[in-house]
Amino acid sequence: MIVVAVIAHALLGSGALLALVRLARGPSLLDRVVATDTLLVIISASLAVHAALSRDPTVVPVLVVVSLLAFVGSVSIARYVGGMLLQSATGEGSDVGLPRAAEERAAEEREAQG
Repeated sequence: MIVVAVIAHALLGSGALLALVRLARGPSLLDRVVATDTLLVIISASLAVHAALSRDPTVVPVLVVVSLLAFVGSVSIARYVGGMLLQSATGEGSDVGLPRAAEERAAEEREAQG
């Protein structure tokens, strides 16, 4: 049982480390958002593994809070980026943090409109 716990936490820890690297290096806002969401999912999975292996039910409320935080954060960032895309399509200039494909698509739409 201890071997399973060590392997599970090692894999989750390496995934968290890779997510932190993507969070630090991410060239766009969306890359950083996906890395943050991935990190929160890894934290949730780590809490679930800990609760399951130690048979400790007191961790479950913390797990629920972290999961809700991940969900609400993802939805709010998606709405924010969606607003940026709408603003980019109607305004001039490019928005910081948008992927290159979205900026190119917005520029093509502006050229087509006028």
